Amino acid sequence: MAKNHSEAGISVADLGEFGLIAAIRHLLPPDPSLTVPAGDDAAVLAIADGRVVATTDVLVEGRHFRRDWSGPGDVGVKAAAQNLADVAAMGARPRSLLVGLACPAGLEARWVLDMTRGMVAECGRAGASIAGGDVTAAGCIMLGITALGDLPDGRSPVTRAGARPGDTVAIAGRLGWSAAGLALLQTGRARAGGGRRPDVTSEPTVSQELAVLITAHLRPQPPYPAGPAAAAAGATAMVDVSDGLVQDLGHIAAASGVCIGLDSGLLPVGEPVTAAARLLETGWQAWVLAGGEDHALAATFPAGTALPAGWSAIGGVRAGHGVLVDGAVWEGPAGWDHFR
Repeated sequence: MAKNHSEAGISVADLGEFGLIAAIRHLLPPDPSLTVPAGDDAAVLAIADGRVVATTDVLVEGRHFRRDWSGPGDVGVKAAAQNLADVAAMGARPRSLLVGLACPAGLEARWVLDMTRGMVAECGRAGASIAGGDVTAAGCIMLGITALGDLPDGRSPVTRAGARPGDTVAIAGRLGWSAAGLALLQTGRARAGGGRRPDVTSEPTVSQELAVLITAHLRPQPPYPAGPAAAAAGATAMVDVSDGLVQDLGHIAAASGVCIGLDSGLLPVGEPVTAAARLLETGWQAWVLAGGEDHALAATFPAGTALPAGWSAIGGVRAGHGVLVDGAVWEGPAGWDHFR
C-alpha cells in the first residue's frame, strides 16, 4: 500500500486487522537474512554467529510521545532507535525488529503506515529490518518493540560489568540535545507541528540552529556503528545513554563495583545546546548529565587504548562506588524513571 491519497480517511477499523497487517507488510523491504519473512506464524532469521542479542521496550502515547508534537514518522523512528541502540550498546550489530502495536480502532490507517515508514527508515540506517509483529485494539497507541542483533566475528558481548580502575570513560554520540529540544517544546518556544519541521517562521519561534534540538528529541540518531567499533577496540563495559549520563554510567559503576569520575570540561556540549541554555536562561549541565533519549553510547576502555573514530574521553574509572562529576556527587536532577 504505497502512500497516496487513498490512505486518507481510512481508519484501522475500516481495514480490519488482516488488512492493516497486509498494508504494513507491503512497506517492509526484503531482507535476505529472513529465511521466513513476516506473514507466517513466526519469522526465521539467519544468524551466522549462533547467538542472538535481544532487547525489548514499550512506548505509550502520552508517556513517551505526544501526537501534537510527534508525527507518526517521528514515533516510528524513536521506537526503532531506542531499541536498536540497546543492541549496539552490547557491541552487537542490529539485525531485526518485532513490532507489537495496540491502537484505537478509529485511528487513521495512514498514521500507522506513516509510523511504519519512519520505523523502516531508521532500521535502514542501522542496517536492520522488520521481521514481523502483531496488532490489536486499545484505548491509546502503544508500541512493544523487540530488537534482535548478532555479535560479529565471534566476539563476546560488552556488558555493564567489566569496567576496571584505570579505564578511560568515553562517549559516542550527542548529549543533551533531546533534553534541550524537549525544554524548548515545554516552554512554548517552538511548535513541533505534529511531527513536521519545527516551526521557525512564526511566533513563538526558534532559530534554525535550535530547531535541530527539537528534531533530535523527536527523532534520535544513535551512533549504531560505534557499539561494534568499541567492542573491537576492547571496550570493557558499555551502556546506551537513554535515561541520563550520570544515571546510566551509575549502572556500569554498580555492575562493575567501581567509581566513575567525569570531567565536565571534556563533555561534548554542542553549540545548539549552549544556545538553548542562553535563550531559556538556564544551565546546560542538567540536560547533558541527566537528560536522556539522545541514545549516545558510553563505554570504558583499558588505559592507553586508541579510541575508535567518533569516541571521545570524558573521564576515568577509579576504585570506589558511584559516579562523580568534577570530583563531587552530582546534586542536579536525577535521570529518567518511569515511576518517579
